[in-house]
Amino acid sequence: MEKKKVLIVDDQNGIRILLMEVFSSEGYETFQAANGKIALEIVERETPDLVLLDMKIPGMDGLEILKHIKTGNPEIKVIMMTAYGELDMIKEATELGALMHFTKPFDIDEMRVAVNGQLKDGQEEPNQFR
Repeated sequence: MEKKKVLIVDDQNGIRILLMEVFSSEGYETFQAANGKIALEIVERETPDLVLLDMKIPGMDGLEILKHIKTGNPEIKVIMMTAYGELDMIKEATELGALMHFTKPFDIDEMRVAVNGQLKDGQEEPNQFR
Protein backbone atom coordinates (compact mmCIF):
# COMPACT_ATOMS: atom_id res chain seq x y z
CA MET A 1 0.00 0.00 0.00
CA GLU A 2 1.25 3.47 -0.81
CA LYS A 3 2.48 5.63 2.00
CA LYS A 4 0.33 8.63 2.84
CA LYS A 5 2.03 11.93 2.15
CA VAL A 6 2.35 14.77 4.64
CA LEU A 7 3.61 18.22 3.64
CA ILE A 8 4.94 20.50 6.38
CA VAL A 9 4.92 24.20 5.57
CA ASP A 10 6.66 26.46 8.09
CA ASP A 11 9.34 29.12 7.79
CA GLN A 12 11.00 27.85 10.97
CA ASN A 13 13.53 25.18 10.12
CA GLY A 14 13.44 23.63 13.61
CA ILE A 15 9.70 23.02 13.44
CA ARG A 16 9.93 21.48 9.97
CA ILE A 17 12.69 19.11 11.06
CA LEU A 18 10.84 18.11 14.23
CA LEU A 19 7.58 17.41 12.38
CA MET A 20 9.34 15.59 9.55
CA GLU A 21 10.99 13.29 12.09
CA VAL A 22 7.74 12.65 13.92
CA PHE A 23 5.70 11.89 10.82
CA SER A 24 8.42 9.90 9.07
CA SER A 25 8.60 7.67 12.12
CA GLU A 26 4.80 7.29 11.90
CA GLY A 27 5.30 5.81 8.45
CA TYR A 28 4.35 8.78 6.28
CA GLU A 29 6.25 10.12 3.31
CA THR A 30 7.10 13.67 4.35
CA PHE A 31 7.84 16.81 2.39
CA GLN A 32 8.77 20.25 3.64
CA ALA A 33 8.52 23.79 2.40
CA ALA A 34 9.75 27.05 3.94
CA ASN A 35 7.45 29.27 1.88
CA GLY A 36 4.27 29.30 -0.12
CA LYS A 37 5.89 29.08 -3.52
CA ILE A 38 7.72 25.84 -2.68
CA ALA A 39 4.66 24.51 -0.85
CA LEU A 40 2.43 24.94 -3.88
CA GLU A 41 5.02 23.36 -6.18
CA ILE A 42 5.10 20.29 -3.91
CA VAL A 43 1.28 20.19 -3.73
CA GLU A 44 1.20 20.30 -7.53
CA ARG A 45 3.85 17.60 -7.94
CA GLU A 46 3.14 15.21 -5.05
CA THR A 47 -0.54 15.74 -4.15
CA PRO A 48 -0.05 15.27 -0.39
CA ASP A 49 -2.86 13.71 1.63
CA LEU A 50 -2.44 16.25 4.40
CA VAL A 51 -0.73 19.61 4.78
CA LEU A 52 0.43 21.06 8.10
CA LEU A 53 0.40 24.75 7.31
CA ASP A 54 1.78 27.61 9.36
CA MET A 55 -0.46 30.66 9.36
CA LYS A 56 2.33 33.24 9.38
CA ILE A 57 4.74 32.70 6.53
CA PRO A 58 6.77 35.51 4.97
CA GLY A 59 5.62 36.32 1.45
CA MET A 60 2.44 34.37 0.90
CA ASP A 61 0.58 33.88 4.16
CA GLY A 62 -1.06 30.67 5.31
CA LEU A 63 -4.56 31.73 4.27
CA GLU A 64 -3.41 32.48 0.76
CA ILE A 65 -1.61 29.13 0.53
CA LEU A 66 -4.71 27.40 1.91
CA LYS A 67 -6.90 29.03 -0.76
CA HIS A 68 -4.54 27.86 -3.51
CA ILE A 69 -4.41 24.30 -2.14
CA LYS A 70 -8.19 24.03 -1.78
CA THR A 71 -8.86 25.59 -5.18
CA GLY A 72 -6.50 23.16 -6.85
CA ASN A 73 -7.59 20.09 -4.89
CA PRO A 74 -10.37 20.25 -2.27
CA GLU A 75 -9.57 16.66 -1.21
CA ILE A 76 -6.27 17.64 0.43
CA LYS A 77 -6.65 17.88 4.20
CA VAL A 78 -5.15 20.94 5.86
CA ILE A 79 -4.33 21.52 9.52
CA MET A 80 -3.22 25.05 10.43
CA MET A 81 -0.51 25.98 12.88
CA THR A 82 -0.82 29.39 14.48
CA ALA A 83 1.46 31.38 16.72
CA TYR A 84 -0.71 33.73 18.72
CA GLY A 85 -4.37 34.66 19.12
CA GLU A 86 -5.02 34.85 15.40
CA LEU A 87 -8.68 34.14 15.95
CA ASP A 88 -10.02 36.05 12.97
CA MET A 89 -7.55 34.24 10.70
CA ILE A 90 -8.45 30.90 12.28
CA LYS A 91 -12.12 31.55 11.60
CA GLU A 92 -11.34 32.40 7.99
CA ALA A 93 -9.10 29.34 7.63
CA THR A 94 -11.94 27.13 8.88
CA GLU A 95 -14.32 28.72 6.37
CA LEU A 96 -11.75 28.05 3.65
CA GLY A 97 -11.70 24.37 4.57
CA ALA A 98 -8.98 23.88 7.19
CA LEU A 99 -9.88 20.99 9.51
CA MET A 100 -8.43 22.36 12.75
CA HIS A 101 -5.58 24.40 14.12
CA PHE A 102 -2.82 24.00 16.65
CA THR A 103 -1.43 26.93 18.57
CA LYS A 104 2.33 27.06 18.97
CA PRO A 105 4.01 25.80 21.02
CA PHE A 106 1.83 22.78 20.27
CA ASP A 107 1.87 19.41 21.95
CA ILE A 108 3.55 17.14 19.43
CA ASP A 109 1.64 14.09 20.64
CA GLU A 110 -1.71 15.82 20.18
CA MET A 111 -0.70 16.76 16.68
CA ARG A 112 0.44 13.21 15.92
CA VAL A 113 -2.88 11.83 17.17
CA ALA A 114 -4.79 14.38 15.06
CA VAL A 115 -2.85 13.61 11.88
CA ASN A 116 -3.13 9.86 12.40
CA GLY A 117 -6.85 10.31 13.02
CA GLN A 118 -7.20 12.10 9.69
CA LEU A 119 -5.04 9.75 7.65
CA LYS A 120 -5.52 6.31 9.18
CA ASP A 121 -9.31 6.26 9.32
CA GLY A 122 -10.70 3.08 7.93
CA GLN A 123 -7.30 1.59 7.31
CA GLU A 124 -6.02 -1.61 8.80
CA GLU A 125 -3.79 -0.73 11.71
CA PRO A 126 -0.26 -1.82 10.86
CA ASN A 127 1.43 -4.01 13.45
CA GLN A 128 3.19 -1.74 15.88
CA PHE A 129 6.80 -2.66 16.54
CA ARG A 130 7.81 -0.39 19.36
